[in-house]
Amino acid sequence: MAKFSMNKKEKSVGTEVKTAIMTGVSYMLPLIIAGAVIMGIARIGASFYGIDNIWDGSHAEAANALVRLFHAFDGFGGLALSLMLPVVAGYIAFSIADKPGIAPGMVAGLLAKEMGTGFLGALAAGFIAGYIVKLLVTKVKLPKSVASAGPIFIIPVGGTLLACLVMMYIIGDPLAAMNRGLENWLLSMSDGNKIVLAAVVGGMVGFDLGGPINKAAVTTAMAMLASGIYDPNTAAQVAIIIPPIGIGVATLIWKQRFPHSLQDAGKASTLMGLIGVSEGAIPFALANPKIIVVNVIGSAVGSAMAVGLGAVNRAPISGFYGWLAVENWLVYVLAIAVGSGIIAVGSLLVFKGEELPKKQEEAKPKFKITRAQ
Repeated sequence: MAKFSMNKKEKSVGTEVKTAIMTGVSYMLPLIIAGAVIMGIARIGASFYGIDNIWDGSHAEAANALVRLFHAFDGFGGLALSLMLPVVAGYIAFSIADKPGIAPGMVAGLLAKEMGTGFLGALAAGFIAGYIVKLLVTKVKLPKSVASAGPIFIIPVGGTLLACLVMMYIIGDPLAAMNRGLENWLLSMSDGNKIVLAAVVGGMVGFDLGGPINKAAVTTAMAMLASGIYDPNTAAQVAIIIPPIGIGVATLIWKQRFPHSLQDAGKASTLMGLIGVSEGAIPFALANPKIIVVNVIGSAVGSAMAVGLGAVNRAPISGFYGWLAVENWLVYVLAIAVGSGIIAVGSLLVFKGEELPKKQEEAKPKFKITRAQ
């Protein structure tokens, strides 16, 4: 009989979880930086031609060659960002279960992305895949005649299948039901106090940065545009960009408070905020989930301030290239600055200069096949 065994020192669950998250973040960061810079080039370049939706497919057939190129660039950047969640899930699983965890983790992370579960879903996917594979590797005993099929067939197939089943039927359905409930709740609030509604929308958008709660708020706000109700959209578009700008500015002002790798991520985060992509703040939420509370507060305050002081955004555009088209745009920009400032200052309570492990390899599990005599 043959079996898999782990050759690693035992460590606490807390240490293993933290190391896994940091490993996932470190492998995800290059994708965020590449995607942010490429999309930034595209959207800033397009703004010189008066185009504020360069991602729209119609620009692929534009008469101007540069506009077509900027449209392609935006697509390239989007492709890089689309790999963000599968990669973070894959390398969280890798940290827990070594190489056998990569494929199940990435596939489960891709499923999390397709299901719209956001970075929280990808985080869950990585841990689910990692611990499933770890269990299979350490517990499954194979006859000597088929031992070689374990690492190339049984582990990747079984691990991927089990992780995806858990994601789809245990995590996915509750998230989908929650999403529908949140949308209905927001619609029911549309006739109430507009400042309260703006704060709720802003807080939801800032919570999971593209996840189901964020999407419920943004989707509902955009749906209300068709009925001439603009306050929820104004709140949502303000909140989309506050977390990445706020945390990005914090890394520029208080650089030493952040781990070295997140200092680089801060530059990309600022740029992503300016072009209207909230995912720039995801690495920070993964590295220290306490920042989520700060994001919610800053986003809620900024959104409530914008709506309460009379700013009106009639288009589903959050990037800087659409700010001047907003009614009372000075108030709008001021609200963004205030919300971002809250997050920048609040980040000092969360990030206190801890450095990422420099030798994550030492914490990675190593697997080998041993045979019973």
